[in-house]
Amino acid sequence: MSTTMRGWVLTRHGGPEALRFEELPVPTPGPGRLLVRVTAAALNNTDIWTRTGAYGLPGDPEARAGWRGAIDFPRVQGGDAAGVVERVGPGVDPALVGRRVLVDPAFYQDDAPEAHPVGLLGSEADGTFAEYVLVRAERAHDVHTSPLTDEELACLPVAYGTATGMLERAAVGAGETVLVTGASGGVGLALVQLATARGARVVAVTSAAKAQTVRDAGAVAVIDRAGGAEAVARQAPEELDAVADVTAGELVPALLPRLREGGRWVVAGAVAGPVVTLDLRRLYLRNIALLGSSMHTPAHFARLAEDARRGLVRPVVAARFPLPQLPAAQEEFLHHGHAGKIVLVPST
Repeated sequence: MSTTMRGWVLTRHGGPEALRFEELPVPTPGPGRLLVRVTAAALNNTDIWTRTGAYGLPGDPEARAGWRGAIDFPRVQGGDAAGVVERVGPGVDPALVGRRVLVDPAFYQDDAPEAHPVGLLGSEADGTFAEYVLVRAERAHDVHTSPLTDEELACLPVAYGTATGMLERAAVGAGETVLVTGASGGVGLALVQLATARGARVVAVTSAAKAQTVRDAGAVAVIDRAGGAEAVARQAPEELDAVADVTAGELVPALLPRLREGGRWVVAGAVAGPVVTLDLRRLYLRNIALLGSSMHTPAHFARLAEDARRGLVRPVVAARFPLPQLPAAQEEFLHHGHAGKIVLVPST
């Protein structure tokens, strides 16, 4: 194989002009690592927010920073990937070479099954917007038996990993009624599909233009978000078992009273507003749990990989772009006219 590869390098925080498409050295796997030839990669909000430095810092919310703080530039971006094991480092089973794998993009605080993520490919290490990516061997999950295409598999790690973490932390199960906000986005649509696959009854909040896609994903009812928080609250079921929230904002105080005794509200995003006013009596008087959920644990991702092997859900691929067209793909991503995931396909 060649000693060089093509990939997108982020040179600084900024707009699309901060990205460069370059010839890069193919990394060599060290002990416990393996090299994956990327067959498909997908886009996420985290890619955009890392590029623009939108995460802020403790005590300085306007500071330009990555998810976990300062970014070490230059950095190959991208967190989602499916691919084929090309090489293995010392201590890694050579039988893995040639295997199709799903890459867990997270770095964890320790080796425990329930460890929290503390970093991400494309942010704290070079990522998947290139022809090859270097990963720890235990983060490459064998999915050679999966009926999903490589493009569908590439949609899973960040969005479906985040959704799996939310559903696991909120203990969503069969027979429960779950409301999903932002249901046409990457994480939102994943929540609809995964919760439905678990036997839950999903009520979704989205735009009228994307309502049918959300119904096709499994939602039993769709509420038009255009009516605002009060209209959504009026249309929501009286007794929700859980809310899986990726938007936050005014929906939080509006919908919190809809949760049943012992209900759970799990939040993994705040695009509609990170600061809300709550009547905390609605929490403690009804034993409601308010949960924050950032991505997934190793155990959560292992469950997602098993779902992929079984073909339990099929991600919606909204659009495909060749790897050299990342700026055009991100431009379409930012228009929010799609439902599902946008995928990059290397030519190797």
